[in-house]
Amino acid sequence: MENVSEFVRVEADPENPGVAVIRIDRPKALNALNGTVTREIAEAAATVSADPSVRAVVLYGGERAFVAGADIKEMADLTHAEMLEYSRALQNALTAVARIPKPVVAAISGYALGGGCELALCADFRVAGAKARLGQPEIQLGVIPGAGGTQRLPRLIGPARAKDLVFSGRHVRAEEAREIGLVDRVVPDEEVYTAAVALVAKYVDGPAVALAAAKETIDRGLETDLDTGLEIERLHFSGLFSTEDQKAGMRSFVEEGPGKATFVGR
Repeated sequence: MENVSEFVRVEADPENPGVAVIRIDRPKALNALNGTVTREIAEAAATVSADPSVRAVVLYGGERAFVAGADIKEMADLTHAEMLEYSRALQNALTAVARIPKPVVAAISGYALGGGCELALCADFRVAGAKARLGQPEIQLGVIPGAGGTQRLPRLIGPARAKDLVFSGRHVRAEEAREIGLVDRVVPDEEVYTAAVALVAKYVDGPAVALAAAKETIDRGLETDLDTGLEIERLHFSGLFSTEDQKAGMRSFVEEGPGKATFVGR
């Protein structure tokens, strides 16, 4: 499996069947998000979402930078009307990543700033190298985050901490990012990719339909009130009783005990 575009590739991890890598590779610009990168990220998200052989996903920008931010040169002179369309495409691309119905981890080396931090927020998990820097520095340009930073960030780390980062525009070092819940693990820089793969590879043999349902239920539930969230949960829970994995999982539990089921992903 390989999808080759100008700046974004979808590749299979060679040592972990079922794990796909969305590789952002625009090194001269530290992977900055221009219109082409944004479009290719959306295409990559659609590719891994639709491919049943992909069971987990890693977002990776290489060793120098995850994504240093949006391409300021490209957007600096846009009009209000032009930015309405530009920002819609950017938000839609990142939302496509957030809605990949499989476990997704961001492997963060170097800078994940502005749009890069917002892309990392779309993953289920974040693994950062010890020298990584994250933040939402848009306020220093006279604007605010426009690709989810004012919405996903407070949902992850709480409103006060999010306001500190957005109001100040400061960069957060990896250890502080872990302490405030912005990243889940900090590892030596040379281990970022392998640690990220290991984090999601453990889900490859899980019940794919149930994992997708769990992800959507949690994410959608965070967007609504408790009663509505509970109803979303109930409907997904009940729906899983139409899957082969539910039959196999419960039969295995009854006959062999917990943790011994083999799932087929349907």
